[in-house]
Amino acid sequence: MIGGVRTAFASNQSITAAVFECRAQIGSTDQDLLLAFVGGKHDPVSALDALRSAFPDVAITGGSAAGAITTGGFGYTGFELGLVAFQGPDVTPQVITTSALLDGEEAAGRVLGTAVRSRTADGAAVLLLFDSVASAAPLRLHPASQLMSGFQSGLNDRVVHVVGGGLLTDINISGGWIFVDHQVCKHAMAALVFPACIRASTAILHGCRPVSSFMNITRIEGAEVLELNGEPALTVIERMLGLELGTTSGQELSLVATLGQKQGDPFAPYDENNYVNRLILQANPARGSITLFEPDFAVGTRVQIMSRDNVLMLESVERGVAELSRRTAGVDCIFALYIDCAGRASVMSGASTEEAELVLQTLAPTFPFMGFYSGVEIAPFAGDYSRPLDWTGVLSVFQRAP
Repeated sequence: MIGGVRTAFASNQSITAAVFECRAQIGSTDQDLLLAFVGGKHDPVSALDALRSAFPDVAITGGSAAGAITTGGFGYTGFELGLVAFQGPDVTPQVITTSALLDGEEAAGRVLGTAVRSRTADGAAVLLLFDSVASAAPLRLHPASQLMSGFQSGLNDRVVHVVGGGLLTDINISGGWIFVDHQVCKHAMAALVFPACIRASTAILHGCRPVSSFMNITRIEGAEVLELNGEPALTVIERMLGLELGTTSGQELSLVATLGQKQGDPFAPYDENNYVNRLILQANPARGSITLFEPDFAVGTRVQIMSRDNVLMLESVERGVAELSRRTAGVDCIFALYIDCAGRASVMSGASTEEAELVLQTLAPTFPFMGFYSGVEIAPFAGDYSRPLDWTGVLSVFQRAP
């Protein structure tokens, strides 16, 4: 039997009403798996109860999302609900989970990667979802770079197409949670392993350009960059951006700049696809430091200050989506998933156009589509190795292999 995928969207202050709306859109066909993206203003336990009531005997995965994006509507008020319903063994992914992130992200990722390796062959499509927030006060994230390092180690020589995102309750990074084994969990991660007949094609949508020469990180502690070229990092960044030291909060810095590491030939012409950018989480004027979203840079890492460019972001969306549409034309596409950095929402980026809406307009899918606003995005980069990326949009089209 050939199965299928259906999507649904609702925005309602009542989670019960939102689930009812989505249930009506999906229809009466029995489903095998429900992937849910639940706005952070909804109570998670109430959301799970409502979903289980409306979809009895259906496995449920997913979790919190800062917002949802569909052809039927999108938003990030916190009251959105996006559902992806899978029906049939040929399209329904297996769900493998771990709740051990708090004990060590790399170790938990390795265990999950090992489990995924045992259930896949080369070329398999895998979707990773994880709770982004380890602690809200003080704010500490689950580092996706460590998680992915462990995951890739667990995969060993298995080459799979991995995309994913960190789950948030809102664009202010207040929290996150995930559904695991019919419960609402913190510090958890899920891998959705698609059947062997399903393949994925992915486009990474960027939007930053370098505004400095290359600099070396000369002092760093974890994710906190203290010195660039021997000077306090915050002093260097604010001088380069024309800002006055001490007047810029970390949030303001995160809206205008990132640190970028260029991959490959450092002297090659500028290509946005060659950069891995790290968002600035916060600044510490007393220490002259900035803290990045990920702790994967080290002493000696060569970086550039990258300006977050809204015009370039929108151009990247149009160009990247059009190219992905060209690559997947004529293929049996079953659904598309868009994992969108919450910082790209116009309320955060200041863009005059919602780039998520531009994705929908440019893709104009004739197949089911779902998107969610994330904390970190994971995608194949520079080959088959998947790694976390900041301030990107990751668009994947899942299709039946020819």
